[in-house]
Amino acid sequence: MKPLLPLALLLAAALLGGCQLRPVYSSSGASGAMLNSVAVAPIPDRSGWLVRQALISRLGEASGSPAYRLEVELDDQIQGFGVRGDDAITRERRILRARYRLVDSGSGEVLLDATAGSDAGIDVVQSEFAVLAAENTALERLSEDIADSIVTRLALFGRNLPPRQ
Repeated sequence: MKPLLPLALLLAAALLGGCQLRPVYSSSGASGAMLNSVAVAPIPDRSGWLVRQALISRLGEASGSPAYRLEVELDDQIQGFGVRGDDAITRERRILRARYRLVDSGSGEVLLDATAGSDAGIDVVQSEFAVLAAENTALERLSEDIADSIVTRLALFGRNLPPRQ
C-alpha cells in the first residue's frame, strides 16, 4: 500500500496544477512589490499608533523614496449597552473604524479609497482597573484586525496594478 501514497500525491498535484491559485503575498508578484513600497503615514492618538505599528510590521519599513503612501483616519468609540435596572452599564462595545487611502507618491493620485472596521465586546465589572485593562486589550486586538484587513485589501488591489517603471 505504501507505493500508492506517492502516486496519489502526484495525481493530486497534476489535477491541481491548472487551478490558477497564486499566493497573494508573494514577494515576486505585483502585489508583493507594491506592498514593499508602501510608506504608512503617521496616525494620531494611541489607537493610531497601534494601527500604524501593526501595518508596519506587516508591510515592513519602506526604504528610500516609497512609491505609495498609506493614509489612515480612525474612528475609535466605546458604546455602553446592557443596562441593569439601576441604570448601571454591564457591557460595552469598542468599535474601531478606519478609512484609508493609497496615494501614489509621485502624482498624488488616490489609487484606493476604502474602509475597514472591527468591534469587540467588553464586560463591565466592579473594578475600574479591570474594565480599563479590558478596553485597552480590545483596542490592541482591534488594531491588529484592522491592519490585517487593510493589508489584505492592498494585496488584492496590488495584483491588478501595472508594473512601475
